[in-house]
Parts: sequence; structure tokens; C-alpha cells
Amino acid sequence: MGAEAADRDLEAFRGRVRAWLADRAGPRAGPGEGRQEGWGQGPDDVSVFHSLSFADEKALIDRAAAWQRQKFDAGFGAITWAPEYGGGGLGPEFAEVFAHEEAHVETPPGHELLTVTLHLIAPTIELVGTPGQRALLVRRFLRAEELCCQLFSEPGAGSDLAALATRAVRDGDAWVVNGQKVWSSGAQFADWGMLIARTDPDAAKHAGLTAFMIALGSPGVTIRPLRQMSGGSSFNEVFLDGVRVPDSLRLGEVGGGWRTALTTLGFEREASSAPSQVGGGFRELVALARWLGRAGDPLVRQQLADVFINERLARVSAQRDEQARQAGRAPGAAGSLRKLRWVAGMESASRTAALLLGPRLTADTGEWGTFCWSAHVLGAPGYRIAGGSDEIQRNIIAERILGLPGEPRTDRGRPWRDIPR
Repeated sequence: MGAEAADRDLEAFRGRVRAWLADRAGPRAGPGEGRQEGWGQGPDDVSVFHSLSFADEKALIDRAAAWQRQKFDAGFGAITWAPEYGGGGLGPEFAEVFAHEEAHVETPPGHELLTVTLHLIAPTIELVGTPGQRALLVRRFLRAEELCCQLFSEPGAGSDLAALATRAVRDGDAWVVNGQKVWSSGAQFADWGMLIARTDPDAAKHAGLTAFMIALGSPGVTIRPLRQMSGGSSFNEVFLDGVRVPDSLRLGEVGGGWRTALTTLGFEREASSAPSQVGGGFRELVALARWLGRAGDPLVRQQLADVFINERLARVSAQRDEQARQAGRAPGAAGSLRKLRWVAGMESASRTAALLLGPRLTADTGEWGTFCWSAHVLGAPGYRIAGGSDEIQRNIIAERILGLPGEPRTDRGRPWRDIPR
């Protein structure tokens, strides 16, 4: 297909998207939109982590999942995925067109549980799952019929994921799992969990891990939400007490869990650079600057430019990553660069809000659109840890991209059970 024909097809696709969205959603009325009389209308939530009751957060997830199902059924929910999964089989430029048009209409707010399901777990299963696992789960996940969380982090492992202690012991055609996971976003609302467990304590810590898909309604699974300082309970601790997992739900080879985990973490770092916004961003900050009469301030304009550049780079990165996924390439160390840049973008938004608001950032005067930014400023640093700490990302960049020597390790090659804990 020539370039002109491709352009025509893209514009025809854009027209179809606009018509479909117009039938289902009204235009998005942003705060201000260049008109001061628009300020103060609608929600002013720019929090990074939800601060909702269980019922309200469940309702939010249900709305987001229902919107994803509408998109999927219309051919817009898995645009770049293969038709065998219900996808459109189109290039990332088509997904970019839809995202651009969708940003101009009022849609249900997103939730990290859908991000994990759609952009981390579904592509991992596509790459490393068996045909039966792909047939069972991928379409369900892409359509948001069922949702999945990660069961990776543990209280005693910290940033060293390979040090995890949750055990899975083979018992015939099943595995019996015992242990504890923590910081599992959305687990209290999830149907499935992607679990990394230790299956060989006599192997070196990276070599003795295996990945599984586990139904969270299974006997022996207990989920306890963790209250955050922001008031919400986005994270959970998950206890696994004699949980039986069929071997048919083992994801990848026995002992290959570390490679599977790296695949998922790579997708997580790529998702961090995707166009979807967490917390407040350029659009809200521009409206705030206009309302305060500071849009002409050179310092404010420079800060706003930094936020805008970060968001535009995220779109470019997302296109490159989608092209790599379509080509069947697992995410690599470049995801660590993207994740660091994304966190820097969130911190840039926090600095801009602080510059604009001053004391109103920390004292709730009741004025719409002002004190709400405190939830962004308090939540943004959490992403310096989530998905792998900044220090871990820098080590990955140094060793795998720059080729620098690795940090000294006393546990290299030692059986996991012999490593002091």
C-alpha cells in the first residue's frame, strides 16, 4: 500500500472513530478551556492514587471495564492486537489516532487494575503462555471481562524481587503455594493474579523461580487492603495458604519465572511511558495557570513546557514500544529509561503546581482546583518505587545499556536457602 493510500485509510479510520465516539460520549469540558467561566465545573481530582471507599472504587472499575468492553466490541479496544484475540491487526498509528480522539470526549476515569490487565499481563501471556492459556485468558483480559493483578513483591524481598520466599511445591498435576505478597495494586477487585513463586530453594535465587496464573477466588487466598496516607487502599497484602494451582496454569517453564517476571516488568516500564495520564498533567496545569492569571509568567511557561515535552515524548515512546510488541520482541532495558523519564514528568507536574499555588497547595481553602493538587504531590513519589525503584532502573541502564560493571554481589551462584535473610 502506498503512502497516500495509507494516509487515506488513516483518515477514514479517524472519521469512523469520531462518529462512534460522538454517539456514545459528549465533548470533554476541561477546567477553564481558555474561558474563566468554565473554571470550577466538574471534578477536580488529580490524585495519583485513589482515595475512595471500597464500593466507590468498585463502581469506578466497573465503569472503566464497561467502557473497555464497548470499545473492544466496536473494534477499538485492541486495535493493534491480532484478530485471533479480537483485535484489529492495525499499526500503532491507528491506536494513536483513537487515543487522540478519545482524549476529546468525556469517558470513565481509568484504573491501574485495567492498566495491569491490558498492558502488562495480556501481552506477557501472548509472549510466553501456552496456546491453551492464550485462548483462555487473553481475549477475556483485553475485553476487561476479567481483571488481573501482579503478585510479585514480598515483605522480606524489598526491591530484590529474586529474593522472594513464597513457595510452590509440586503435588501431582498441581502446585501447592504458601507465602505472602504485598503492594498488590487492585488485588481486592481482581479475578486473577500473576504469581512468581520459588519452586527450587536449592537453586540460585534467580534460577529457582516459576510463574503461575492463579484464580484469586481459590481456597486459601486472603486479601487485605492496606490504608495509605492519602486515605485510599489501592494496595493490598495477599496471603496464600495451601493454595492449589493446576500445572496447566504454570506460565512458562519450571525455573523460568525470572525471565517471565522480567517480561512483565518490561511491559510495566513501557506502560509508564504510555500516553495515559496518572494524576494531573499539562491540560489541568494550563487551566490552573490561566485561572490564576500567571500563564504569561516566564518561569511558569518554562515549567509548563517541560510538562508538555514529557507528555509528547511519552506518545512517541508508546508508538515505538507497540511496534516492538507487534514484531514479537519482548521489552528490553530501554523500558527503564522510559520509566525514569515518566517519573521525572510526574515530579515536573508537582513542581509546576507548587510554583503556581504556593501555600494553597498545603492549606485547604475550599477553592476548587487548588488543594486537590496536594494529592498529586503526595502520590507522585510513590512511582519512584512502584514498578522497580529508581535505583534498580539506574542499575539496569548502567549494566545492560551502558555496559558498565555490575555491582558486587555476595549471593551470586549460591543456593537460595543458603543466603542469609
